[in-house]
Amino acid sequence: MSTPVLDQAPATTTGTADRFAARTALVADIAAHFADEVDRDARPPREAIAAMKEHGLLAAAVPTELGGEGATLAELSVIATELGRACAATAMVFAMHHGQAMALWRHGGVALGVTAMIEAVRDGALVASSTTERGIGGDARRSTCAIEPDEAGHIRLRKDAPVISYATEADAVFVTARRDLDAAPSDQRLVICLPEETTLTQTSTWDTLGLRGTCSNGWVLDAETHEDRVLRDDYAAISAQTVLPVSHVLWASVWLGIAADAADRARRAVRKQARATVGQTPPGALRLAELLVDLQALADSVRHAADRWDAVADDPEVLESTAYALSANALKIGSSERVTDIVTKAMRIVGIAGFAATGPSSLARHLRDSHGAAVMVSNDRLLQNDAGLALMSGAIL
Repeated sequence: MSTPVLDQAPATTTGTADRFAARTALVADIAAHFADEVDRDARPPREAIAAMKEHGLLAAAVPTELGGEGATLAELSVIATELGRACAATAMVFAMHHGQAMALWRHGGVALGVTAMIEAVRDGALVASSTTERGIGGDARRSTCAIEPDEAGHIRLRKDAPVISYATEADAVFVTARRDLDAAPSDQRLVICLPEETTLTQTSTWDTLGLRGTCSNGWVLDAETHEDRVLRDDYAAISAQTVLPVSHVLWASVWLGIAADAADRARRAVRKQARATVGQTPPGALRLAELLVDLQALADSVRHAADRWDAVADDPEVLESTAYALSANALKIGSSERVTDIVTKAMRIVGIAGFAATGPSSLARHLRDSHGAAVMVSNDRLLQNDAGLALMSGAIL
């Protein structure tokens, strides 16, 4: 692991931040070893996923009263950043998993199917999600897919999903669907779909510029399951209180990791220049100082957002407020724009070695992965939503 160029944990996690550090470092080393292969072949980071399961990172947030370690979002943010330094695809799997898994104990209720899923996550199960559908433009808060129940408590659903990340590796897919066939598009529930009850038919291939290892292929998902695998709360509450804010913090944490590793490579390049010109300030030193200012600003915004969610995690009124939605969207939009700027600046500092496709100083994968940040849940869509929310909101700070 490279020497960090920013504070790794906020003050609020002092005394607990290190409890995941050793395990995270082990997983990050494995992720880094396979990162170029995962990117080149657009394959899932299977070795890193296995390591996350083995070392308990996928189970980190399970509450202590349910047999877990009860990681805070601030702690998960630090883990996501360290994984992001090593392999953005691995880190995004970690982030997307927690954005869904945390809904189980926060919104699931006591149904047997939900309880069994919590136990599975505690034991290392990986959760994927299917929240968008063809024909609705990527809007996760609307569904055409609907739950079809029968009198015996069984349910069926079919979802034509343009993307389901790492679907072939997941131990469950959480699917949004209308409450029933007569429900409005926004009247949604979240359904746990297990592999043995689900058929996936691939409809497209994930051949992208970056984040290739997330393997977000298109699928038609057909599931026949039971109503006890439907989470208790409606999806509007689940999204506002958990999925959206947690996902935005953890995604931003991944992008911080990409930016931090790019900055480390830039710093090594400037140090090499300094050794070659003893007594002179290398030409890239000033640019590096400017880059580190941007990096610290990004780190501060990410860690603040994680701390803020931890402080209000049990206050639905705050989490469902317009002001909080605006702040969560602001984090996603701002961090996704800043990461590409930082990586680009780092590449200019490193020079031609950073522009190379491979090598210890290459920033090609970092740059390609960073550009995925602004288009996964499009910034334009979020800004359009913000335009309406801003008319109703007071201060967001």
